[in-house]
Amino acid sequence: MSYDIAHRFNQALDPSACTTLSASLHVLAAAITDCRNAGKPHEQDPAVLLLARHLGEVAGSRIPSVMQLRRACMGEIAELRRHPALVAIAAKGIYHDEPAKKQFHADGRRAMKRLAEALRLTDVSYEVRSNLGGPAVSGEITLHSDELYVQLSLGCMGPGREVMFRRCEGRGDYRGGANHWASVHELVNPDRFAERLVRELHLTVPAAPADRLFA
Repeated sequence: MSYDIAHRFNQALDPSACTTLSASLHVLAAAITDCRNAGKPHEQDPAVLLLARHLGEVAGSRIPSVMQLRRACMGEIAELRRHPALVAIAAKGIYHDEPAKKQFHADGRRAMKRLAEALRLTDVSYEVRSNLGGPAVSGEITLHSDELYVQLSLGCMGPGREVMFRRCEGRGDYRGGANHWASVHELVNPDRFAERLVRELHLTVPAAPADRLFA
C-alpha cells in the first residue's frame, strides 16, 4: 500500500539540524525511502533534491575545492599501492569478518604465487593451498615446494610474525626443519623476500630463463 508523509518536506525546508555529513546523508537516505514507499520517483522529488543540495553544501564547507579532493583521492590511491590490502587486513584482523577473510585468502594466494615466481619455481614444482578454518580464525595460506614450506596466518605469534617458513624435504614433508618468521610486509615484496629465503634456507635457485638473462 502506498503512503506519503510530510516529514521529508519539513526537513528539506529547514535542514539546519543536519550539520554533519553523516546526519545529512541519513536524512537524504530516509527521504529517498519515503519516496519509494509512496511510489514516487525520488529523482524528481523536491525534498530529496533540496536535501541533496544541503548535503553538498555541508561537504563543501569542509574541503574548499574540488582540486583538493582530487589530490586527496590520488594520495589515498598511492598509499594503497604502497600498502596492499593484505597488509591492512593483517593489521586489522578478521575475527568473525567473513568479507575480510575472503579477501585475505584471495590476496594471500596471489602473494604466494608471486613469491613462487620470484623463486623461479615452475608450475609443477609447487602448490598453493588454503585452509579457511572456523569463523574466529584467519585460516592459513600455504606455499609448498620440494624444498620450501611457507605459511601465512594471523595467529597467536603477533604482529611481524604472520609468515612462517622453513626448509622441507619434498611435498610430503609437513614438519621440515626449524621454523623461521617474517612479517606480511616482507611477503608483499616477493623479490626481496625470495632473496632472504634462499639465503637463510640455502635453497636451490633454478637458472633464469634466457629472456630474463638479457632483460
